[in-house]
Amino acid sequence: MVPDAGPDAPLVTAMRARELGRKSVVVGDRVGLVGDTTGAAGALARIVRIAERSSVLRRTADDDETTAEGRLERVVVANADQLVIVSALADPPPRTGFVDRCLVAAYDAGIEPLLCLTKADLAGPEAVLDYYAELELPYVLIRPDSDLDALRSLLAARISVMVGHSGVGKSTLVNRLVPDAARAVGTVSAIGRGRHTSTSAVALRLPALPGRDDDPGWIVDTPGVRSFGLAHVSAESLLHGFPDLVEATVDCPTNCPHTADEADCALDAWVAAGKADPRRLASYHRLLASRAGEGDPRGEADQRGPGESWATEGDPPAAG
Repeated sequence: MVPDAGPDAPLVTAMRARELGRKSVVVGDRVGLVGDTTGAAGALARIVRIAERSSVLRRTADDDETTAEGRLERVVVANADQLVIVSALADPPPRTGFVDRCLVAAYDAGIEPLLCLTKADLAGPEAVLDYYAELELPYVLIRPDSDLDALRSLLAARISVMVGHSGVGKSTLVNRLVPDAARAVGTVSAIGRGRHTSTSAVALRLPALPGRDDDPGWIVDTPGVRSFGLAHVSAESLLHGFPDLVEATVDCPTNCPHTADEADCALDAWVAAGKADPRRLASYHRLLASRAGEGDPRGEADQRGPGESWATEGDPPAAG
């Protein structure tokens, strides 16, 4: 979209100029164009400059940077200022381990997180909200018959990237927000496997709100993912995703690794004193262990406790 163009302005088709070399253009990049920028049929412009990015949201396929998957870093989106983490409350059950990973990536990139809990007609949000009670994490509840006013107000005038497992209703939500998007919608099998529907990231301009002339905002829809690898995040920066634990580290010894087997780490005492949820510390320890190549790097084990209907860690099996 050309700067200052209205919501009904034609899209400009452009290709990367050869002089950019191997520089990648990703969704959300602000670029300099030359050539025909009218958007007319058959018109083609060239991308000759990529502006400095204000934020970069990244992920890897693995947590361990010593593996090939961990070294393969993917830029999800550039210049976003909000990460909308879409999680279903049932069918499939929420997996807070995945949400924790997204929070780490968001805080590391300097992007504000928003938790979007779908299928609120099937289950209540109490268990998930209790888990994040100390974070004051903003959230919205979505039901099939509910309006989207609360969500729309949080998306206005922002570039928001939406991430979530397959089957959580992300594509359905995108189609409700942008009726012309026509994003493919899949189903969830009887064993809770989401089917991958979106196959590529795409930026969508939100429709103007009735009676308002301000910027309605953009959303970037991304393919459903099984995991959100964090090999690009340093072990020290992992703690950014756990602000409820940060204060405790003041009492840790210098260069404390904060691992589960570190006897002098102050995190255990902090949790034992009731100042943080022990499940949060367990999730942080799992991320540290995964970075070190210990255990399943994708964290796929279901960590549900007795009587719990939601998962605290892990990703659903591969779809299809």
